[in-house]
Parts: sequence; structure tokens; C-alpha cells
Amino acid sequence: MTRILLATTAALALSACATVPQSSPATSAAAMSAAPVTVRIVGLNDFHGNLEPQPRPLVVTTPDGQERSLPAGGAAYLASAVHALRAQDDYSLVISAGDLISASPLASSLFLDEPTIGAMNRIGLDFNAVGNHEFDRGADELRRMADGGCAVHTLRTPCAVEPDFAGADFGFLAANVATADGGTLFPAYAIRRFGSGADEIAIAVIGLTLEGTPSLVSPGGVAGLTFRDEAETINALVPGIEAEGADAIIVSIHQGLVNSEGFDDGKCGALSGDLRGILDRLDPRVDLVLSGHTHNAYVCDYAKVDPARPFWVTSAGSRGTMLTDIALSIDAANGTAHVTDAHNIVVQNADGDGRDAALPAFAADAGIAAYVARYVDAARSASERVVGRLSGALDTRMLGLVIADAQLAATRDSGAEIAFMNAGGVRAPITPGADGAVTFGDIYTSQPFGNTLVTKTFTGAQLLAILEQQFRGDRAELLSVSQGFTYGFDRAAPEGRRIVDPMLNGRAIAPDVSYRVTMNSFLAGGGDGFTTFEAGRDTLIGPIDVDALERWIGATDAAMPVRERVRDLTRR
Repeated sequence: MTRILLATTAALALSACATVPQSSPATSAAAMSAAPVTVRIVGLNDFHGNLEPQPRPLVVTTPDGQERSLPAGGAAYLASAVHALRAQDDYSLVISAGDLISASPLASSLFLDEPTIGAMNRIGLDFNAVGNHEFDRGADELRRMADGGCAVHTLRTPCAVEPDFAGADFGFLAANVATADGGTLFPAYAIRRFGSGADEIAIAVIGLTLEGTPSLVSPGGVAGLTFRDEAETINALVPGIEAEGADAIIVSIHQGLVNSEGFDDGKCGALSGDLRGILDRLDPRVDLVLSGHTHNAYVCDYAKVDPARPFWVTSAGSRGTMLTDIALSIDAANGTAHVTDAHNIVVQNADGDGRDAALPAFAADAGIAAYVARYVDAARSASERVVGRLSGALDTRMLGLVIADAQLAATRDSGAEIAFMNAGGVRAPITPGADGAVTFGDIYTSQPFGNTLVTKTFTGAQLLAILEQQFRGDRAELLSVSQGFTYGFDRAAPEGRRIVDPMLNGRAIAPDVSYRVTMNSFLAGGGDGFTTFEAGRDTLIGPIDVDALERWIGATDAAMPVRERVRDLTRR
């Protein structure tokens, strides 16, 4: 659940039409004037293929200071919200700051996120900056998402529902993703022009992902690509974009801030996160930064932080539960552009339970609802199949232990003695039904990546190096470990001495002894910065990760992990 502070949105209508424009509306030159022109920018990020409304309410703090749990999200409702926001002005752009696809619920992921592309075509998305998750299935599959077609790049069969999948009607942007020939994977930027003649205005959109993307995806999927510094990439493009006559420059970047105060009021609150260092180096000719990746919701007038950089930076939470409504004023006569207003808007479902009458609510777009239903129906037989039962819910940390156990059991015939699971690979908790039933849809939602299991041989010294790599920077990304493997850690200890008493089945891990270890293919390639996983030998490839989890839950009916296997011994 996400907690945000909502700004008042009195200007927004409470209902929305079902017909959604396919692209930005055109207006004749006669409608233009010498006065500044407002272009409506609608921002979203981290949609992650959430075609259906969220199963859990979005927890928000309303303008009157009350906490509310609101029904939110879903492509059909998002379409109506986008239409209502765009209708405020003659000119508009809808821009995504990445992770539009992948790490998605079953109805999208089972079909390689083709329905998410189709839904966004119908909603009228203009541009999507690539995020790290766009690369989960590799660059070739990402190109298929953009260009269409049914070429096979994964273990799943494409075009299962739409045999003529045509790809995206909107533009993918990837300014800092360089190919071997010196170009970029997708265009670095695009310029959208409105009006004509002396009244024409032009808005440039630069799109890019975080430089650290290769450490967050399977290395094979980004082989041959170089991910460049974000600020340097943006700043190098600005002079040329100005020379092309752009009146405003928008950056859509898949990197974000961490907010502890819910700063939707434009005051920026507690400003931290990896995007901060990028903003502090950004060319001040940038007018607006749409961001993502951290799944936070914020609206920040950055001039309050750095008067020399008078742009705004925004993020609309995640999963299609919010949009950022931005008024960008452009005065082409004197070459100025600035944000005059920006708010985060909850995509509140008009027919959902627990609606807040003080906030806008949006009806479902009938056409998009029918399109989504087509895929939901296609996935239903797989989704509703019961794979086993559990005696209680599993949060993501406990589920990580279950997954590690499942992967160990699935690769015993490869000699596996230990299994590791990365925290970021566990996307959702599992809450069984009233009778304890767990469905394939439940486990697929928690593990949607389709990674294969890989078993390798490591020395005890390499195992310790892997565990040490959990403590990069100020916080640990703890791996889940399988039963029988235990250790303690001391964050305060010097590097190389943080791991305490690593044991396998009660016997100390010896640096010069070899051990067979299983992990998913993401970790095996050095994902999440665990580069030592690449060093193993005698590699054997096993089953798909979600298949291993299905077999484990089915075979251990109602079994639950008893306790944690890792002890925090940090000296306080």
C-alpha cells in the first residue's frame, strides 16, 4: 500500500467520457494567440502491466487530513482519467517514465505484456521512456514490443490472443542506452509540435533509464548495450534540441526520489534518493522532470531546492493508481516555459467500494474494459487452477524463504545443497483463500519473470563473497536462503568480516570446500550486483522458477517455514 498526501483538485471534473483520443488533439492556427499557451502534461510511471483495478485499496491522506482506502487503478479507469485531464487544454501529452511492462500480473505477463501495449495504444500514450524492467526479457523482445510481430525471444509463445500483434503506437525513448554501432536502442528524444506558422510551439521529450539498469536485469538481455550517465546524456542533448526550435524540454527518466513526507504540495519535503544527484547536475534549461522507479508519489518545485534549476520533478506512484496532472505554460514569443500547476490525482474507480466523494472518480472506459476482459478471460483457466494449500499468508520475506526451499528441492538431482533467492524477485505476498487454496495466479503474481533455475559449484570463499555483496552502500539487500543454511551478519564490522558463523546443516562453511548452489538465471548472470554468482563452475540448467514453486507448495500441503535462517548481530 502507498501513502500519499493529496492536493486539492477542484478544477477536475468528477466524470469522464468513454471515448479516448488516440493522440494529442490538433488545433488550427486560428485558435492560437500571442498569449502564453498551456499544454497539459499527464505523467505516469511504473505501470507494470496492471490492467485490472488493484485488489487492495490505495491508502491515501486526503486534503482534510483524513486517511482513506480508495478503489484505484485499472486500464479502463486510467483511460477515462487520462481523457478528463487532457480535456482541460487544447494541447496535451501523455508520458510514461518507464517500467510500463514486466513484473506484471498474470493477465498481462502470461501474454508477454502484449495487452499492456494494446491498452496504452487505446489510452493514447504518447511516449514511454524505457525503464529497467523493459529489459527483463531482453532487448530483442523489447524491440518486438515497439515494432510488433510474433518473433520468439522467450520461453513463452507470443501472439497467443492477438495473432497480428502490431506493437506500440507510441514512441519508446532511450537516450542513454547506446548500441554497439554508436546509436541508441530507441530515439533519444522526440519533438511534438502544436499549431502552425508563427503560432507553432514545440515540446521536446528526452527519455532515459537509470544508468544502473544492467545490475537490475539479466546480463544476457542487455549484452552489447551501454548505459550512460543520466545527467551527462541529458545535458549533451539540450543545445541541439534548442537549435531545433523546442520551446520546452521535458525529461522522462526512470530514476526517482525517496520521500518520507509525501510532498505533493510542491514544497519538496524530505528530498533524497538517487535522482537527487542527477537533478543537481541537470542543465537548467530543462523545464519538467517526470520520474519513477521508486514507486513514490511526489510533486516538487525544484526551484525551492535550487533556485538555479527552476524545473519541477514529479512521480505518480505506481501500478496505474495515480496520474500527475501538470499545466505547462509556454510563451513562444519570449522563449520561456514553466510549470504553473501540478498535482497527483488518484485514479479512483467510480464503481468501486469505499469511494471518497470529495475526490474525482472515473468511470470505466467500456472499450478498454472489453479489451482487458479478453485477456483476463484467456488467462482465467491458468490463473484459477489450485496448486496447493497453505495454513496462512506469506509476506514477501517469508515467501522468499519458501521460494528458496522450492528451488533447492527442484535441483537436488543437480547436486544442489543451498539455494538463494533475491528480494526484488518476490513481487507480491501470497494470501490463500478461505480454505487455504493457493492458485497458479497467486504464485505467478509473486514470481512473474519466468527465470530458469541454475545450479553451479562455488567454493566456501566464494559463498562468503556472495554474502558480503549483500552489504553494498548504506543498506543490505538480503538474499533469502534455503533450509539448512544459516549465518549471522554484523553490519558494523569491516568489509570482508561481516558474515558470522555460516553453517550448512550444522557444519561450518569451509573456504576451500566446494558447494553446489542454486539460484535463478537473473542472479546467475550477476543481477542485482551479485557479480560473484557469475564465477561458479559446472553449470546445470534446471526448471522454470514458478514451476518449482508450484511443485513445492503442492507437495508440502499447508507447510510453512518455521523461522528465519539469518540473524542480525549488528552491534548497536
